[in-house]
Amino acid sequence: MDVSTAIASKRDERRYADRSVSAEHVERILDAGRLSGSSRNTQNWEFVVVETAQDALAGAVYAPENVRTAGLVVAIVGSAFPFDAGRCAQNMMLAAWELGVVSCPNGIRDADAAATICGGEVKMILSFGYPPKPRTERTAEEWSASANRKPLSEIVRRV
Repeated sequence: MDVSTAIASKRDERRYADRSVSAEHVERILDAGRLSGSSRNTQNWEFVVVETAQDALAGAVYAPENVRTAGLVVAIVGSAFPFDAGRCAQNMMLAAWELGVVSCPNGIRDADAAATICGGEVKMILSFGYPPKPRTERTAEEWSASANRKPLSEIVRRV
């Protein structure tokens, strides 16, 4: 999948097939996060793969089923700037999409509980899984045309 198609076709998905994400795919997803840029290359994060505490962590997010039913849950933990955590999360989610793994970022409802479970300040909780049905194949242009997004003419301004 080329980058343009990955960007145009990636959608947050909250439904997952009932199986774990393969070890090979987990490694590639985590490595995409590792390769993310960060302010002054500080890399002030660690990736916590949540396995035995998945149900507990589900209680700390706004949509618990996203975490509870995922085949892989990764928390980005540490003192990274929010912008850096976002770059890291997007890298992981796009890498997952290339592999046929869907994903969703999850809003944190209880930051203290998430920190206790994950062993540090949680910047982002990502849920991943294989989709329950095969993805639709289209071109980047077709995905872009069907996207529920404002047109560039409404959001681009030149000064």
